[in-house]
Amino acid sequence: MRSPFGGPSSISTAPVTTQPPTPFSGSLQNVPPPSGSSPFAAPGQGMPPPMGALYGTQSWQMPPHQGPPPSAIPGSMQPPSMYGMAPPLPNQAVASITPSIGHTSPSKVDPNQIPRPIPNASIVLHETRQGNQANPPPPATSDYIVRDTGNCSPRFMRCTLNQIPCTVDFLTTSAMPWALLVQPLALPHPSEEPLPVVDFGESGPVRCSRCKGYINPFVKFIDQGRRFICNLCGHTDETPRDYHCNLGPDGRRRDADERPELCRGTVEFVATKEYMVRDPMPAVYFFLIDVSMNAIQTGATAAACSAISQVITDLPEGPRTLVGVATFDSTIHFYNLKRALQQPLMLIVPDVQDVYTPLQTDVIVQLSECRQHLELLLESIPTMFQNNRTADSAFGAAVKAAFLAMKSTGGKLLVFQSVLPSTGIGALSAREAEGRTNVSAAEKEAHKLLQPADKTLKTMAIEFAEYQVCVDVFLTTQSYVDIASISVIPKTTGGQVYYYFPFSALADSAKLYNDLRWNITRPQGFEAVMRVRCSQGIQVQEYSGNYCKRIPTDVDLPAIDCDKTIMVTLKHDDKLQDGSECSFQSAVLYTTIDGQRRIRVSTLALPCTTLLNNMFRSADLDTQFACILKQAASEVPTAPLSKIREQVTTLCINILHSYRKYCATVSSSGQLILPEALKLLPLYTLALLKSTGLRTDGQIDSRSFWINYVSPLSTPLAIPLVYPRLIAIHELDTEENDDSLIPPSIPLSSEQISDNGIYLLENGEDCLIYVGNSADPSAIRQLLGISSVEEIPAQFVLQQYDNPLSKKLNDIINDIRRQRCNYLRLKLCKKGDPSGMLFFSHMVEDKTQSGLSYVEFLVHIHRQIQNKMA
Repeated sequence: MRSPFGGPSSISTAPVTTQPPTPFSGSLQNVPPPSGSSPFAAPGQGMPPPMGALYGTQSWQMPPHQGPPPSAIPGSMQPPSMYGMAPPLPNQAVASITPSIGHTSPSKVDPNQIPRPIPNASIVLHETRQGNQANPPPPATSDYIVRDTGNCSPRFMRCTLNQIPCTVDFLTTSAMPWALLVQPLALPHPSEEPLPVVDFGESGPVRCSRCKGYINPFVKFIDQGRRFICNLCGHTDETPRDYHCNLGPDGRRRDADERPELCRGTVEFVATKEYMVRDPMPAVYFFLIDVSMNAIQTGATAAACSAISQVITDLPEGPRTLVGVATFDSTIHFYNLKRALQQPLMLIVPDVQDVYTPLQTDVIVQLSECRQHLELLLESIPTMFQNNRTADSAFGAAVKAAFLAMKSTGGKLLVFQSVLPSTGIGALSAREAEGRTNVSAAEKEAHKLLQPADKTLKTMAIEFAEYQVCVDVFLTTQSYVDIASISVIPKTTGGQVYYYFPFSALADSAKLYNDLRWNITRPQGFEAVMRVRCSQGIQVQEYSGNYCKRIPTDVDLPAIDCDKTIMVTLKHDDKLQDGSECSFQSAVLYTTIDGQRRIRVSTLALPCTTLLNNMFRSADLDTQFACILKQAASEVPTAPLSKIREQVTTLCINILHSYRKYCATVSSSGQLILPEALKLLPLYTLALLKSTGLRTDGQIDSRSFWINYVSPLSTPLAIPLVYPRLIAIHELDTEENDDSLIPPSIPLSSEQISDNGIYLLENGEDCLIYVGNSADPSAIRQLLGISSVEEIPAQFVLQQYDNPLSKKLNDIINDIRRQRCNYLRLKLCKKGDPSGMLFFSHMVEDKTQSGLSYVEFLVHIHRQIQNKMA
């Protein structure tokens, strides 16, 4: 059979150096800081290191001779060089796919010539605006330092398009998604200037009287500064008398550069009394611990108690910090922590259908008053319950009872759960097992198991959110716990799910402690509400993330932290003017840990265009892919997988077809032409199709966890989740070098895995170390402390041995942990057993039973585009 396109077979991608060399390499590699103190304690350490390291003490060195990026025209690019053909448009990559005659598959395609992430080791200095124009941001996965020169830092808000289509028709033609990803409390780089805090006194920040938008650098002052025009709704307001200032010859206020709110894209305003419904809430931390038989026997209870007693030292000092502890199995046990008592007093709530809280006043106490009692209690809980034979768990009732204790203040409820909730309010059944026994129904109904079993927990969660209680759940389990149902509570209250499966007290205790510690010590706020406003002609279509939807325009967040991201999809409600700029403004009102009410406002102004070419040239791949990932994950519980996979593939084809049809110059049909900014879209699309959430072979809970992990995920972590970083560690350079500590990543293809190598793979959540069957025994011994592949243990704790190779590996892993703000679970893998299969399942460029190889997928995409062109 003859292939659809004859001729010699090659995929040649021109060596593409587009976009200004330093700031925009499509890197998947973050350059970490030189090691300062790490935010994560080493597994063997009892006490945590001092906090603040993550965004305080590190000194980041700029590479020598690196100033700001070359100031070419913003968005201009150098054309790639091409072999033997006229150079195409400066923003396209060409892959000519021409399988040879007689071959039905592109057997001679050179996999080394297809688009892949290019690791970039240099740190980029990014100015958000240059020459009064928006500067497109560097990739979210690259390493950069921001100078806020009018637009907010891309860490706080990124748009999928950096030039906005003037009409809905242009947007539809491009097929690209249009959304903002807002991470309002994102961590700054240590070398960036701190956020300016602006206090307008009793009058509060200056706002538009019509749309209530906040003053920002794009507001236009007129009439000698006496009035201003809102950049969001176009309304004209009087300038408050005490805020008046004359205009300079350039039409700007003379004091604009001295006032952060008039020259910086992100500022934090001090909120006045009118922004408060009540006094700012105290910092309340309530710990709820599963002490059922299973939790005790697996060591989960002891691990939770140990982690809590260590993080208590990290809680904020002072009279505003309150704590409480309860334990539960089939009943609930509160503890009176009052100082006057000789020891903590246990108070039992036996009724798990209609719960109540005993002694409302003494269950939650000032930390400064009960520190010794608390430490004593946490030490004795595992022994108190060591002979517990109660297998049941009243999770729903316990959470409800803890909420009743916190209702008057709000706060953080941290729940440690080990088994399926089986009794009391919101009890669940082992649905997964029922699904397995009836296979034919299971296929059709598979996604039902990814939906909550009923509405009980959702109804509870909405009430929790109303009273500003945020719930985080730590699942230390060895069996099915129905994450689909349990996760509704954290998702609705602005919390998150942590999943340790199968839980091992040996291997997971360090991660449990570090996760809890980061949860409590990371920059965060309480009782928050967020709203995004847009220019005339644009409106918010919907918000998605971990929050409570009460009214359509606002996002209610009992808690918000530096890791959480909200996706905001946009739509046109009118035409925009070509050549003008449109604005987006996110405002979050929240209470800081030390009880101040603040409004964090980020504003982004982007140019409007009527040229599709401009839209493709300024497309933001990382943000588009994060939105595609979130959209797909949100549909997994309600749609058949085949349909979602098809939608994801079709979206990729439609985007590339639109570019091919309307923007590409080269017309030979044997070539797959990709927009330079989106040349990795097919690779990431394929990786998504093969990811945990979109595969049928995984466990139901693992897929539910994946959906929950994606929901609030930040842009820099979206790509690594489906296209992890793979590095070779058997050939680590132990010499001290000035470049990146982490070696360059290699493509996710089993052809790259040598049998005598040792490799590390990480996706921001898990870290796998694969040892080849013929790996050098001395390297195995130095790195892992075992003498051969046969000795690989099921439970693994990384140690640092006294040799340069081991030190280097520990430095790399700690560096990745610091970069990902996640302690990463470690697992050792070897060929020929389930751990090896797990490792190879991440090789997304390989052909599998259920999916194409990367080369085949490119050919498939190309054929589909050709069919559409025909």
